Amino acid sequence: MTKPADVVVRAGDKVSSESHTMEELLEIQKAAFLRDGIPDAATRIDRINRLGQLLLDHADEITEALTADFGTRPRDLSIAADVAGCMIDLAHQRRGAEKWMKETNVAKVAGLLGFKQRLRRDPLGVVGIMGPWNFPLQLTIVPAASAFAAGNRVLMRPSSITAKTTDVIARVAPDYFSIEELAVITSKHGGGSDFAKLKVDHMFFTGSPEVGSSVAQEAAKNLVPVTLELGGKNPAIVDKTTDIGKAATFLADARMVNGGQVCLCPDYVFVPEEKVGEFTEKVIARWTKNFPTIVANEDYTSTINEKNYNRIVGLIDDAENLGAAKLQVKPAGEELPNAAARKIPPTLLTGVKAGMKIEDDEVFGPVLTVYPYRELSEAIDKINSAGHPLTLYWVGEDNENLKTVADNTRSGSISGNDFALHLLSQGLPFGGVGRSGMGNYHGEFGFNTFSHARAVTVSTLPISFAELMVAPFTKRDKRSTEMQMKFWRFLNGRAMKKSAKRRAAGKR
Repeated sequence: MTKPADVVVRAGDKVSSESHTMEELLEIQKAAFLRDGIPDAATRIDRINRLGQLLLDHADEITEALTADFGTRPRDLSIAADVAGCMIDLAHQRRGAEKWMKETNVAKVAGLLGFKQRLRRDPLGVVGIMGPWNFPLQLTIVPAASAFAAGNRVLMRPSSITAKTTDVIARVAPDYFSIEELAVITSKHGGGSDFAKLKVDHMFFTGSPEVGSSVAQEAAKNLVPVTLELGGKNPAIVDKTTDIGKAATFLADARMVNGGQVCLCPDYVFVPEEKVGEFTEKVIARWTKNFPTIVANEDYTSTINEKNYNRIVGLIDDAENLGAAKLQVKPAGEELPNAAARKIPPTLLTGVKAGMKIEDDEVFGPVLTVYPYRELSEAIDKINSAGHPLTLYWVGEDNENLKTVADNTRSGSISGNDFALHLLSQGLPFGGVGRSGMGNYHGEFGFNTFSHARAVTVSTLPISFAELMVAPFTKRDKRSTEMQMKFWRFLNGRAMKKSAKRRAAGKR
C-alpha cells in the first residue's frame, strides 16, 4: 500500500481532495514541501494567478451557488464581495511576493567588522484555513493567496453551512491545483472541530469568538500557532457637530450590507441625546426607501439559516419584552418577520438596557441599537465595558474628539464616515484585538503572518562570545563586566533625567 507521503501529485492530474482523508492530505502536502523546498517567486506568483483564475472562470456558477445557499442574495453583492473583492488582495500579493521574500542584510556596518546579520522570511510549510459562511470565498481565498505568496501549501476548509458553494470550489479546484498545493476540505472529510485538530504549521480561522476559542484550544494541544479573525459588537459614535442626516444614511446602509451578516457591520450607535429622534426617523426613512418590498425582493439578503433566523428574532423579542422600543420597516401586505423566506425586517431598537440579551450578543442581522449620549466619555465607557470590537465607526470630522476616542478605546480598526474602507487599502492590516481576534493579514501583513522571520548570523570576529561566558572567569572578564555595568548605569541615568525634564515641561 502506498503511503500518503510517497504520493506525487502534479497540477493537472485532477485528483480530488475527497479521494484522501484530511490526515492523508496533510501528509501529502508536508512531504511535497520537504521534497521541493522553498518555492521561488515564479512558483508563488503562478499559484496566486491560478487561484484568481479559478474564481474568474467560475464566477457565474459561484454566484448561483451562493444564492442557493442563502436563499436570497444579490448577485452583484456576491460578485463584488466573493469574486472581484478577492482580486484586489491577490493582485497585491502577486506584485509584492518577490520583494517580500528577499533576504535582507541587517546592521551592515557590523557586517564589515566581521559580524554578519541577515533576515530570511521563510514559509511555514502547510497552512490550514477555516472560512466562515457569510463571505465563504473572500475569507478563505484571500488568506490562501497570502499563504501562497509566503511559499506555503494550503488546506482550505470553506464553511459547511454554505455547502453548495463549497462543493463548487471542491469540484473545480483540481483543474487548477494539485492536492499537493491546495486541497479543499469539505464536510465529507469531517467537521470543523476535526480540521482544527490537524498538526498544520499555522491555523487561520475566521468566525465567531465562541468557535474561535475552541479552534485555539485544539490548536494549542499541538502547539500550532493561530490567527483568529473574529466578530464583535461594533460600535459607532456620531459626533455632536455631524450632519445627522448624513450620519443616519451612512449607518442605515452599513447595517444592511449582506443583510447585516458582516463582521464589520455597525451593531450599535451612540447619538447625541438631543438628536436621537431625528436620527431614528431618518434611518427608518432610508430603509423604507431602499426596501419598498422585502419578502420577494431578490436584493434583500436572507438570513443564512433557520437557526440564525430564530436567534435574531429572539433577540428582538427579548429586548421588546423587557422594555425596549422597536421600530421596523414592514412594506404593506407583507408578513414580517417571515420564517419561510428567512427574512427579518430592518429593525431599530432604543431603550436597550443591561439584562437584555442583545446588550451582549453580536446580532449579525438587520438590527441596529441606538443609545443617547450627553458626553463623549459616556460612549467611551460603554464601549470599554464590552469586549474589544473588530472595528469602531466614527461619524464626524477628523478632529480632537476622534483622537480622544482612539486614545481611550481599543478595537481592531477605526473606520470614519464609511464602511470598512481599510479593506480597500493593502497598506493597512485587517484583524481584531482581544475578543475580536489575534493577528492580521492583507498585503504584506498577510505575507508576514504566514512567514517565519528567521535570523541568520555569521561571525568572523577574533573573539568568541561562547568563550567569554564559560569558566574559568578571569580578572579581564571581571573588568569587562564592571565596565559594562558602568556604561549602562550612565546611559540609563541620563535617559531618566531626560524623561524627568520632559514631564516637568508638560511634554508627552
